[in-house]
Amino acid sequence: MSTLLEVSGVSVSFDGFKAINNLSFQIGTQELRAVIGPNGAGKTTFMDIITGKTRPDEGRISYGEKGLSLLSMSESRIAQAGIGRKFQRPTVFEDQSVADNLMMALRKARGPLSVLMFRPTAADHGRIAELAGEIGLSRKLHSKSGELSHGQKQWLEIGMLLAQEPRLLLVDEPAAGMTPAEREHTTDILREAARTRAVVVVEHDMEFVRRLGCKVTVLHEGSVLAEGSIDHVTQNERVIDVYLGR
Repeated sequence: MSTLLEVSGVSVSFDGFKAINNLSFQIGTQELRAVIGPNGAGKTTFMDIITGKTRPDEGRISYGEKGLSLLSMSESRIAQAGIGRKFQRPTVFEDQSVADNLMMALRKARGPLSVLMFRPTAADHGRIAELAGEIGLSRKLHSKSGELSHGQKQWLEIGMLLAQEPRLLLVDEPAAGMTPAEREHTTDILREAARTRAVVVVEHDMEFVRRLGCKVTVLHEGSVLAEGSIDHVTQNERVIDVYLGR
C-alpha cells in the first residue's frame, strides 16, 4: 500500500507549551487508523496542522503521490486537494432536507456563476441516493435535517464529506453522544469509507476503537507513544502508565 500522508518531525508550540513535539506519522491510501490519547495529548492540534489551520514551527508534511507539501498550501487548497475534516459537533443545514444537504456538498465547481447556474443531473441524483444508502439515511432523504437524531446528523455530515470525494477523511470523536446501535452503524460507515480512501478517527471510546479493528496510534505530550492493534497498545506499559496516571 502506498503512503498518502507523511508527517515528519513536526513540532508546534503555543506560548512556550509544546503541543506537538517531533511528531512523525504516516497513513496509506486505503487505510483506517484510530488516534487516541489523553486530554492534551495533541490530537486536535495534529488535525489542525494537517488541514492548515495551524502552522508548525518545524518539520514537513507530504501528501499524495507527488509528495505535495501541505505547509505551502492554504486551508482551502488543502480541502480542494482532497482532505476533509469532520468536527465533533455535527454541522448540517437543519432547515434543508437530507437530500439537499448532500446535493450542496457534491464535488462541483464552486465559482459564483457556476453555483447560480447549477442544475442537478440524473447522475447527481443517483449519487445522492448512493450516498444516502452508504450512511443509512435512504428513508430520511426528504426529511428536514433538523428532525434527525444526533447520530443521524453525524452520519449526514460524514455523507456530506464523502460527497466531496476526499482522499483523506479526518473524523473527530464520531461516537460521542451516540446510542450503542448508532455507534455500531458508525463503525460500519467508517470501515466502508476506508475501502476507497484513508480515514483517521480521533476517539476516546476504547470499545468503539476496538470495533473499528484497525491500527491505533497513541499520542502523548505531542508525540507518538505507541502504535499497533488496540490489544497491543493497551498492553503497552508506557500507555498503561499514561492512562492510569502512574
